[in-house]
Amino acid sequence: MNAPTPATAAPPAQAAAAVVLPDDAAKLSGRRAALLISTLLLGVLSFQLNASMVTPALPQIAADFGRGAESTAPVQSMFFLAGAIAGPVIGRWSDFIGRRAALLMVLGIMGAGTILCITAPTLELLIAGRFLQGVSSAVFALAYIVLSENLQAKVFGTSVGIIAAINGGIGGVDGWVGGLLAETLGFRSIFVVVLALTVISAACILRIVPAGRPQGVRGAMDWWGAGSLSLFLVFITYFVSDGSAAGWTSPTALALLAGTIASFAAFWLIEKRRSHPLIAVHHLRSRQVWPVITTTVLTLAGIFAIINFTVVLLSQDHDGGFGLSASVSALLFLTPAALIGVFAAPLAGWLADRRGWIKTLRVGTGMSLACAIAAAMFSTSQLAVLIAVAALGIFYNGLFLTAINGLSVLLSPKEAPAALPGINGASFGIGASLGVVLVAPFAAQATAAGYATALWISVGITAAAFIVSLFVAAPKGETL
Repeated sequence: MNAPTPATAAPPAQAAAAVVLPDDAAKLSGRRAALLISTLLLGVLSFQLNASMVTPALPQIAADFGRGAESTAPVQSMFFLAGAIAGPVIGRWSDFIGRRAALLMVLGIMGAGTILCITAPTLELLIAGRFLQGVSSAVFALAYIVLSENLQAKVFGTSVGIIAAINGGIGGVDGWVGGLLAETLGFRSIFVVVLALTVISAACILRIVPAGRPQGVRGAMDWWGAGSLSLFLVFITYFVSDGSAAGWTSPTALALLAGTIASFAAFWLIEKRRSHPLIAVHHLRSRQVWPVITTTVLTLAGIFAIINFTVVLLSQDHDGGFGLSASVSALLFLTPAALIGVFAAPLAGWLADRRGWIKTLRVGTGMSLACAIAAAMFSTSQLAVLIAVAALGIFYNGLFLTAINGLSVLLSPKEAPAALPGINGASFGIGASLGVVLVAPFAAQATAAGYATALWISVGITAAAFIVSLFVAAPKGETL
């Protein structure tokens, strides 16, 4: 980690590089806006394909290295851990080095990690490559900020929806393609495809994304705050993971809990003392920040656990569930929501621009809660669960994800425009992990009652998310 940088005004070289953001009339629209959105879409696809295409190849990765299936868990966990750290750190750093420079740096690190994955002679080196690849998670937060700074307000919401639509994959097709590549050409072929896309993305970003720093950002990067926040994210991630596996009162879990508390306290104290913090403490306490982060964590904990864990087990269980094969289960319960979300998210952004971001968020969260209740009430009915999960493609993948990502940009502090999008991005992984951990003991019972209990737990968490969403502040100029 770099030595702490004194919080002073930007040096002359940086000041010269600063750019004045145009007013709305001078921002991009039409063909130029479409080019920018398409370029950023390539960048987020580089990350998303890294996440989704590798999953079906995990058994082959284990077999090729002569390891057991459980040994491949870090292949994914280290990827997402790196993403959780990179989002808030690189997002905030982009306030000082510029968005284009940050995007190119992220893609460069991901490209290096991808080459390592292609050539890795051992599983350990492959995992190291996956960690480097995970840094690309920051592309999402950076993309939302670039859109906000360069597009006219009337197209911002739709553009956010287009990017958010990729959050759940490409309509479920990407996972199938990843499995097909692994079966026919070997798992390394997936990384070759990702590397090619990364190179194309970097070339387009270099040409299309404007250079320079945003106006109004002062001081220097808060590396002390970034380091303590990164430690907190590492500790809380491993606490959630190890606590569920070894028990919440095990010595390891308690030690990780202590580390979580200590690192967060350190982060809080550091931010209070910095002149130009990663994100100021008074913002963390404000309705601009904490309700957004909390709503994200709780909604992910509630809904992600339903779609990607409980319903997956329920649909494939021959005794307590529906007894479907893995492929049919994915086709019925995973693909529809992902595919619907691809179309619903841009529409949600268009709606948010015209009806309000807060209204869109509350409708998305409230209707996601209704879908969760329906799945829990009729958990023994395959058709009812199928309809409820498919509807989440509209309300969760569409309305909620688009609104919460847009609001993270619109509500971020003006002196740190990338802070909230980055921290909110890290909250996605925390929420998803927490939800699975909380419902796993009940879903693992492999009984109808166990699945119903797991679903009702998700309902309770989502209800809490809806209540917290009522506290999210409205963006400037928006009335409720």
